Amino acid sequence: MDRRSFITYASLLGGSVALQGNQGVPTSGKRAGRRETSRAREMHADVVIIGGGMGGCAAALASCRNGLRVIMTEETDWIGGQVSQQGVPPDEHQWIETHGAPQSYRDFRNRVREYYRHNYPLTDPARARQYLNPGDGSVSRLCHEPRVAVSVLTDMLSPYLSTGKLRLLLNYKTKSAGVNGDRVTNVEAVHFYSGDKVILSGNSFVDATECGDLLPLTGTEYVTGTESKQDTGELHAPEKADPINNQAFTVCFAMDYQPGKDNVQDPPKEYDFWKNYIPEMIPPWSGRLLDLSYSDPRTLKPKKLGFDPTGKDLEGVLNLWNYRRIINRKNFTEGTYDGDITIVNWPQNDFFPGNLIDVPEKEFQKNVDRAKQLSHSLFYWLQTEAPRPDGKPGWRGLRLRGDIMGTEDGMAKYPYIREARRIKAEFTVLEEHVGAENRKLVAGNIAGKRAADFYDSIGTGCYHIDLHPSSRGNNYIDFSSLPFQIPLGALLPKRVNNLLPANKNIGTTHITNGCFRLHPVEWSIGEAVGCLIAFAGRKNVPFRAVRADKNLLSDFQKEIERQGIETKWPE
Repeated sequence: MDRRSFITYASLLGGSVALQGNQGVPTSGKRAGRRETSRAREMHADVVIIGGGMGGCAAALASCRNGLRVIMTEETDWIGGQVSQQGVPPDEHQWIETHGAPQSYRDFRNRVREYYRHNYPLTDPARARQYLNPGDGSVSRLCHEPRVAVSVLTDMLSPYLSTGKLRLLLNYKTKSAGVNGDRVTNVEAVHFYSGDKVILSGNSFVDATECGDLLPLTGTEYVTGTESKQDTGELHAPEKADPINNQAFTVCFAMDYQPGKDNVQDPPKEYDFWKNYIPEMIPPWSGRLLDLSYSDPRTLKPKKLGFDPTGKDLEGVLNLWNYRRIINRKNFTEGTYDGDITIVNWPQNDFFPGNLIDVPEKEFQKNVDRAKQLSHSLFYWLQTEAPRPDGKPGWRGLRLRGDIMGTEDGMAKYPYIREARRIKAEFTVLEEHVGAENRKLVAGNIAGKRAADFYDSIGTGCYHIDLHPSSRGNNYIDFSSLPFQIPLGALLPKRVNNLLPANKNIGTTHITNGCFRLHPVEWSIGEAVGCLIAFAGRKNVPFRAVRADKNLLSDFQKEIERQGIETKWPE
């Protein structure tokens, strides 16, 4: 079994994406025998983007918009990364509707709303809401179905797919790379099911993978896990560095509820283990993982949660059903939905006993399989044992919605990755630049109310620093940050000249990754990368020269601002 056998492919987009080399991909949900081929096709473009997540799609849009030809690969059959294949509704800040992200990201969000208005039988009040939230989930102002995100992103890319400026290779995994000195020359990608190989060459390469997979393949210097306080001087850094201490990942799933029905099947094979599992953490976890309590991220004290799939508000506690709900049946005409649909990305299915970064492929797959067992076990526990307000155990009418996730087993196509390999960058964002408490210590009371002002800003973002429990037993680390800028220096590897990051693999630390890893920031990084490649190409200068030359930098910042990218927060 290879590293990504957990990826299913039951729902291709019906031809809406131009598939290269994907003819004959099976859709039965059973893995086809791989036909190994000895000869590889060769393809060339100005830009080769590896990874079709939020950053990859934004980089492709910006590159094509600026006249470049692009090849983009994606391991699954869905583009969109965390918003689609991973099943995570957008995590955003409170000003997202008006500022704090590129215009193109807001265009994406508005297109999602228009997709529902155009294709779904909304009620009149829902249709009239300017900021329609299809699921009314409390985690986001735009909780929506993963498949809708795929459709909208595909529509945004369609003009470039049609003209041939963009070629999209779905179900392709990069296996190796060619390097000449400090330049990447090509990458080899293999189709998961046919075994077809393709050699992709280009002038510039973008690592938009979820784990920073191109970095080790190209020899690009990078760091993983936690840096020490001595390394970074960060207030919340540990005394000792630990490169294998990474945040938990999660295999999300979707479910609905059918009152009066019994949808319970046999328990998952690891159910007894997870039912009794008590995380070993410092500070201690609240008790068993499968329970309606967890460690409060801010105080680390036990905190009660609630669960009621009828959607009721539960006095004094969060109803997890409403947290990441992506369909609120009340937003649609009577009879459209029998009930709500929600996404499960909760503390109870965060997987921290294993690691995905810099491990052998078999261990990667083993940890993903166990994470799926945890999610299946949580679902079974909700069906059979979760305490109800009426005192009875379990909600037997709960049903997995694999069709919502595009899979047969009900789980997301890809695990939700919170932490990747990070480049050793020209500039590294530290807690003192963005963390509210650390910023106050280094900048004083007045300056401590603002994040650091980066002269080379190429974007903005905002999210609290939110580190989930880690693979080495750290409990939550969660504290306030300030609305921040994204420095160009954090996108520039120290040595390799024609490779740029466009995901969670930029020059942050374990701490600051906690506020740079969310949907709009990843999009901002990707769009800036696409613009930088085009700008540097027109000026015939290396990427680093744009940052080093104040006139070039000023011209670049003005250009991206004209294209709708914000480089500063409003006063």
